[in-house]
Amino acid sequence: MNAPGAWQVRLLDPRRSQLNQLLLAGVCAAYAAGSAVGWGSAELSYIMGDFGLSAAAAVAAVSCFLYARSKHSRFRPAWLLFGISSAMAALGNAVWGWYEVVLQRPVPSPCLADLFFLCFAPPAIVGLLVLAKRPVTRAGWVCLGLDSWLIGGSLLTLAWSLALAHTAEFGDLSVSHAALSLAYPLLDIALVSMVLALHFRRSATNRSAVNTAIAAIALTVMCDALFTSPLLREAYRSGQILDAGWFAGSLLLAYAPWTTPREPVGSEPGPEARRAADATGPRRGAGRGPRPIAGSLAALTPYLAAAVCTLGILYNTLDGRSVDRVVLFTACTVVLALVVRQAIMLLDNITLTQELAQKENHFRSLVQGSSDVIMIAAPNGILRYVSPAAAGVWGRDADELVGSELATLIHPADLGRVVHEIRRFLAVRPQDEPTTRIECRFRSGSGSWLNVESTVNRHHGGLIFNSRDVTERVRLQAQLQHNAEHDPLTDLPNRALFTKRVAGALGGRRIGDRGTAVLFIDLDGFKGVNDTIGHQAGDELLVQAARRLAESVRSGDTAARLGGDEFAALIVGDGTRDRAARERHIYELADRLRLRLSEPYTIDGQEVRVAASIGVSFAEPGVTAGELLRNADLAMYRAKAAGKGRVVLYAPQMQAEVVRKAELATRLRSALHEGEFALLHQPVVSLDSGDVTAVAAQARWRSAQGILFTPAEFLRVADDHDRAAELGRWLLEEAVEQAAERGRAGHAVPVTVRMSAQRLLDRSMPLGSVEALLTRYGLPSGALVIELADSDPRTPLDDLERRLAALRRLGVRIALDGLGTGHAAINALRRLPVDVLKLDRSLVEGVVESARLHKITSGLLRIAGDLGLQSVADGVDLPEQVVALREMGCTHGQGMAFSGPLDELRLRSALVAGDYALPQGPAEPVFVGGGVIGSTRDTRLRSHNETAVPPT
Repeated sequence: MNAPGAWQVRLLDPRRSQLNQLLLAGVCAAYAAGSAVGWGSAELSYIMGDFGLSAAAAVAAVSCFLYARSKHSRFRPAWLLFGISSAMAALGNAVWGWYEVVLQRPVPSPCLADLFFLCFAPPAIVGLLVLAKRPVTRAGWVCLGLDSWLIGGSLLTLAWSLALAHTAEFGDLSVSHAALSLAYPLLDIALVSMVLALHFRRSATNRSAVNTAIAAIALTVMCDALFTSPLLREAYRSGQILDAGWFAGSLLLAYAPWTTPREPVGSEPGPEARRAADATGPRRGAGRGPRPIAGSLAALTPYLAAAVCTLGILYNTLDGRSVDRVVLFTACTVVLALVVRQAIMLLDNITLTQELAQKENHFRSLVQGSSDVIMIAAPNGILRYVSPAAAGVWGRDADELVGSELATLIHPADLGRVVHEIRRFLAVRPQDEPTTRIECRFRSGSGSWLNVESTVNRHHGGLIFNSRDVTERVRLQAQLQHNAEHDPLTDLPNRALFTKRVAGALGGRRIGDRGTAVLFIDLDGFKGVNDTIGHQAGDELLVQAARRLAESVRSGDTAARLGGDEFAALIVGDGTRDRAARERHIYELADRLRLRLSEPYTIDGQEVRVAASIGVSFAEPGVTAGELLRNADLAMYRAKAAGKGRVVLYAPQMQAEVVRKAELATRLRSALHEGEFALLHQPVVSLDSGDVTAVAAQARWRSAQGILFTPAEFLRVADDHDRAAELGRWLLEEAVEQAAERGRAGHAVPVTVRMSAQRLLDRSMPLGSVEALLTRYGLPSGALVIELADSDPRTPLDDLERRLAALRRLGVRIALDGLGTGHAAINALRRLPVDVLKLDRSLVEGVVESARLHKITSGLLRIAGDLGLQSVADGVDLPEQVVALREMGCTHGQGMAFSGPLDELRLRSALVAGDYALPQGPAEPVFVGGGVIGSTRDTRLRSHNETAVPPT
């Protein structure tokens, strides 16, 4: 199976195919030249005339057999029969050569060679029938048989009249000689009949192979006819020019099966591919138009056959002889066959006419009832036909459109694109692209433009348009696209569209144009609007803010809502190169926008106020759209962190801080598990005696890189709730454990642990966990002080009050931190069960220099005294602060005036010492603006500060 496939691939190469054709022509020409000159000697002439023909026929037989064995051979039985026919010819010529060349005596008649030669025709006839296009109906099969007999009978009539009648006069010939004399021409007539019938009925598949096979057999039959004619029969001998025709016919038949392109070996086409090949065969000539001559000859074949039969009869009549019985019988049967065939064709035509009329009516009803508009346009664009659906779709009568130009219906903006597509479609081969689709706008009867989708097909040099109105679909697609790219509440562009426009602005701006900027806007206090007035009012506020934002930017800029209460604006640059000028311009624009968004909003008859924090980032070379949006976002968060209601321009160090914070947060996650945290304690000192009455627990983090972080640094990055809760649990447990150990060592002092209100209310730290912790380490009642760290107004005071009361029942004391920093602390003092008040360090730092702060601090300390609460001043760093606070009635102090945070070793040393030296005598401060600077007494303290770094 490999050999045929290899030959097939080589023969299908176009360059090899031309070379093979030239080689075939050269071999045939060489044989013809040799036979024309007699081959130079009688012996060589006999050899080439006998064994040469036998070899050529053997090559044809082998070629047909090999092709029939190939997987991809089409009409395999036909080529197998052609191989058998060629094998018979090869054997006949071999026997002929045996007598003439080997035995060197005349060939007897009849002999075995005649039997082989006679067996050449039947397989060839059957093979031609296989190659013929098979009829699909019984009438078709009958017509095929009648056509064959018409051709064969007419040829028999003519041949009998010219030569066979004389041959049939046997004279002194034996019956075998007479039968042999008639058999050759009769079989040739049958072959010629089949060749002619096949020529007009051949299958479209493998056209080149079929044509080559027809030419080979026709050439062989012509040489047989010349050989059997009385003119050449007596004078013929092997090696003459007649042999060149047989030789060429055999080589053509050998070459025939390999002339049609096929699939490569190893990839056999399936039934679908074969049907596609059959279907594409007739269309191969579609671009060149129909072949009228071949069609006319096929239709005239029966009449030509009858005419040939008539010529045979006329020849007998004009020759003065009586009409031969064979001629008369054959002519009658030919005429009868012609009549029967015409009757069948007449009935068939009547049936086809009825079917055609029925299909035409069906097609007309489909076209007229279709909701699609069907138009037929001539090559010049004039409409030849328009279906009645045009009245309902276009709003224009179909008769009105017929005769008008198609171009007048198309929107001028779409006309160039439509013309280009039609020209491209017409330039493509029909089998490559049978249809195309065009979408454009058509003018309706009312003058409006409709979106139309048309399927275009070729039609006799023109075009068929099957058009439908898709205006609603286009509108729906546009609406869906708009919805996908715009915020449903404010109808501003959403984040996806805004990002796309930022990328377009960066990619399309002029070289050196760095004025493009992005503004990120956040409404401060919007959550409070939702919580107090309701979400519907919040939505109305967002709609009004979006309207103000859209009105504040230029027409070429883009305002967008990114989600929630976050908005953004893209300000396209004006080409200015002065960095300071463009930053000033954008800053002024952003500040005006901030003021506009911060103006009161009227919602449901009441006035609502929110502020706006705006971050601005500028386009720089190499900055992508994503980076520009990120920079603006960072600047906006910096504006909120700086106090809200302001505009902040992006600076590169903002990103560096974010990266540092992220890295710090990543390291913080593993710091607790790897033992990088240490606990320090700062003494709380009585301002009357200098005794250490308590210690305040503070966490320190020494990272693996040796960097020491204070709580102000690492607590900012512990924003993850789980991580902050874990850190709080560690701090509380470690402080209780160390306090219990100090108590067992004889240094029992209360320990203060700072905790937020949210942490106290967290469900992950129930009351039982604090009680279990105190019980586990044996810490006595009053030895733990919980310092309430914040006073968030959103904290539910009822829940917090119940929680603190439960802790007090366990013996835990409560301290309120940050007194004096806002109304929330005063409200907490009014509602919560508190034992200790802790002054904020912002009051302590200016208590000596500022008379205003001095009065505020004195008032707060009087309140604590009147409530019977202990007071602790945080941040007492100077001796004069100690004196001033003591005279105001403050009972305790904590700060660098006594000691900084101490590790466990130094803390125990301080507890052994027991007290710190205090400045003596009353303080005589002279406040700024009071006319006196300094004091009348030296109140400097000896420093008792210890190293605040934990041991390594």
